[in-house]
Amino acid sequence: MAYPDSTSNIFDFKSKEDTNNWYVINDGVMGGLSTSSLEINPDGKALFKGHVTTENNGGFASVRYTFSKKEVSKFTHIVLRIKGDGKDYQFRIKEEQEQRHSYIAPFSSSGKWEVLKIPLSKFYPSFRGNTLDIPNFSGKSMEEIAFLIANKTKESFQLEIESILLE
Repeated sequence: MAYPDSTSNIFDFKSKEDTNNWYVINDGVMGGLSTSSLEINPDGKALFKGHVTTENNGGFASVRYTFSKKEVSKFTHIVLRIKGDGKDYQFRIKEEQEQRHSYIAPFSSSGKWEVLKIPLSKFYPSFRGNTLDIPNFSGKSMEEIAFLIANKTKESFQLEIESILLE
C-alpha cells in the first residue's frame, strides 16, 4: 500500500505479513498469569488476543515491536487503523529500546474498524503504571512501539491491527 509523502509507515500488516521483531510481554515477568499472542489472521491483519487476569499480582498483556531508530520530528500524529472489542488499550512509544519508561496514549476501541489519530504531544511518560514527572514525548525519534491492555479486571480481549503510521 502506498502512502503520500505526508505519512510514514511504521508497520502495515497488509504489506508485511510477518511478526518478526514483534514480541509478547505479559505480567508473567512479575509473577502474573495473563496470556496473549500475536498472529496474522486470514484477512492479513494482526490479531493481538488473550486473557488478562489479576491473579498472582497480574493484570496486563502487551505486544511490542522494535525497529531501527526512526527520526520522527517532521510528524505530529500516530495513526492507528484498528478494530477492537470495545475495551480500553494503550499505545506506547519508546524513544530508545533500552529506556525503562514508555510514553503512553490510552484509547478506547469501538468494536468497529476505525482510524485513531493520536497527537505525539499527548504521549505522557509512565513506568510500571506510574506517571513520571518528566516532559511528554519529545517527538524526535522512536525505536519501539507497543499495544498494552491493563484494565485492572479479569477479561479476554481481541484487537485487530491493520496499520500504524506517522502523520
